Amino acid sequence: MISFIADRTTAVLATQFHGELIYPGDGDYDAARSVWNGMIDRRPALIARCANVADVQTAVNFARETGWPLSVRGGGHNVAGHAVNDGGIVIDLSRMNNVAVDVAKRLAYVGGGATIADLDQATQRYGLATPMGVVSETGVAGLTLGGGLGHLRNKYGLSADSLVGATVVTAAGEIVHASERENRDLLWGLRGGGGNFGIVTTFVYQLYPVGPEVFFTAVFHHGDKAKAGLQLYRDFSATAPDDVSVLGVLGIVPDGAAPFPEAVHGQPFVAFVGLYAGDPAEGEAVMRPLRELSSAPLADFSGTVPYLAAQQFFDEDYPTGMRYYWKSLNLLRLDDEAIERIINHAYRQPSQHSTTDLWHIGGRLKRFNGEHGAFYGRHAAYVLNPEANWEHAGDDAANMSWVRTFIDDMADFSDGSRYLNFPGFQEEGDAMMQAAFGTHYQRLAALKQKYDPTNLFRLNQNIKPEG
Repeated sequence: MISFIADRTTAVLATQFHGELIYPGDGDYDAARSVWNGMIDRRPALIARCANVADVQTAVNFARETGWPLSVRGGGHNVAGHAVNDGGIVIDLSRMNNVAVDVAKRLAYVGGGATIADLDQATQRYGLATPMGVVSETGVAGLTLGGGLGHLRNKYGLSADSLVGATVVTAAGEIVHASERENRDLLWGLRGGGGNFGIVTTFVYQLYPVGPEVFFTAVFHHGDKAKAGLQLYRDFSATAPDDVSVLGVLGIVPDGAAPFPEAVHGQPFVAFVGLYAGDPAEGEAVMRPLRELSSAPLADFSGTVPYLAAQQFFDEDYPTGMRYYWKSLNLLRLDDEAIERIINHAYRQPSQHSTTDLWHIGGRLKRFNGEHGAFYGRHAAYVLNPEANWEHAGDDAANMSWVRTFIDDMADFSDGSRYLNFPGFQEEGDAMMQAAFGTHYQRLAALKQKYDPTNLFRLNQNIKPEG
């Protein structure tokens, strides 16, 4: 019945659409509706795979006029599964993944369906990069609109901080441009305010000289060094130069993990993973203390590598179709009490594939202020991110409970704000969104009222229109 209704209702849409319309029952429907997180199993009535900006306008107008729920798919990598819905329309930008580089101005013009890998490969031809995340299959759109933490965060800030322009299709189906010269309020909102204000079809990023080689640290010490390791991570991060952006990670070496010696499979670890954005020889010396926590680490994959390889280091750990549930909390301090509580929860992980990640927030990321963009979290010392990754649906409850209990017990060290690219399933609703944006929330609600007063774009990290 859904397919029949969709066929009738979309007859006019089909005459105006240049891309591909995919319906239930079509041979590629199941592949088109699937996303990275294996927990997400939704069945839209229509997937509109756009070929150009005009297609995006047509699909937005269709959703507004019919009242169909609307989701936007960029890279399809968002852990909460916002890219797809039940019974509505998915506006799929995956074909709009072009990247053009202006070397003289150090700018990249990036389609809304591009991935980090698409962007990095285009810019590294010229020894340039912009801050992106740490899994190269991630879409640049969702990452940037949610902030964008990565291996260059302390050197150059968030992905959102390097966003200098955007082309946006609004809820009214209009094309608007956002920059420091026009619609500056919209640019402010796109820098961390989520997909609330329209569909970004082109992102314009500032580029910086990075690589082609960097020193990359990826060292895994035994978990019996966990307390000393997180203390070292805290103290090292406090004085490290901005060129350093490192993750502190607790976890268990999975059985059968090929890069690791078989003898260490199943062992708990404390790891340091990140890069030095300057001269690789300097980076080796600066980051050496992290490798010397123990005389015999479980594994040490550190060394001078191409920047592209550093960006892809985590890719194999996050395969499409695994089950994922990630939450976050902004920590205001990482004292010994907080460290002990983190360790107490971390190694209770039900799945060997899970980890507990700490992202240091420092350097240039902190030097941007609230007028630069909507992202709220620069006041944090660290982002805590327990990420549950597991294989079987029967283990859903145990893994989700581990994350929720962990986050709840760390409330003493936080003001309740979150990094919204790791939101669980946003089950806390409006209260979570208000806490996540703090003093920026009312300004964002007013901006939402201006650009999307009916909340057409609501299947996202949603901010309700003012009033």
